[in-house]
Amino acid sequence: MSAPIPITYLFDPLCGWCYGAAALLEQLVARPDFAVELAPTGLFAGEGARPMDDGFAAYAWSNDQRISRLSGQPFSEAYRRDVLGDRTRLFDSGPTTLALTAVALMAPDREFAALKAFQLVRYVEGRDSTDISVLSDVLRTMNLPEVAARLASPDTALIIAYRARLEAARAEMRRFGVNGVPALIVGTGHDRRLMQASALFGSLDVLVDGLKAA
Repeated sequence: MSAPIPITYLFDPLCGWCYGAAALLEQLVARPDFAVELAPTGLFAGEGARPMDDGFAAYAWSNDQRISRLSGQPFSEAYRRDVLGDRTRLFDSGPTTLALTAVALMAPDREFAALKAFQLVRYVEGRDSTDISVLSDVLRTMNLPEVAARLASPDTALIIAYRARLEAARAEMRRFGVNGVPALIVGTGHDRRLMQASALFGSLDVLVDGLKAA
């Protein structure tokens, strides 16, 4: 049997388009002929974070409706009311990315499941996934109490891993000229290639054929 084809998935956990691509990505992750590595970019963390004001909330909701029409992914009224309508919190993917890094360190085979759970809690349940307490609750629900505890009190090793992960993903973005997410980089060594993000919003067969031809 041939070795799985390596794929680097560049994303941000607060990216609506990444949520839109989640259903197809889940099918890709489940296939034995591909090895998908999650690479959070921190696009909306640190300097990329911003206040959730009226203008940005309206822009996000309009964009989310486009994503829903294209992908079929739901964006609930609870999300619109309680997440986009909350003016007390930043639009900051740092906490969610930190949570994913904790999962990657302690239960790496559960990281994609954690990403999916964090997306659902935000876009469907309408709970703010920038809140460490919400993220910790999700992790406990996933039967990952040790990860939840580490997230609640981050140690130096977790912070270092978080920063290294973001820098590695950003280096990939610079190398391949990626300006936004989601994005897929397929292959190894000098044969690595960037796939168009539009491939994540078509059929699985077309995506697989494109990845194998890359």
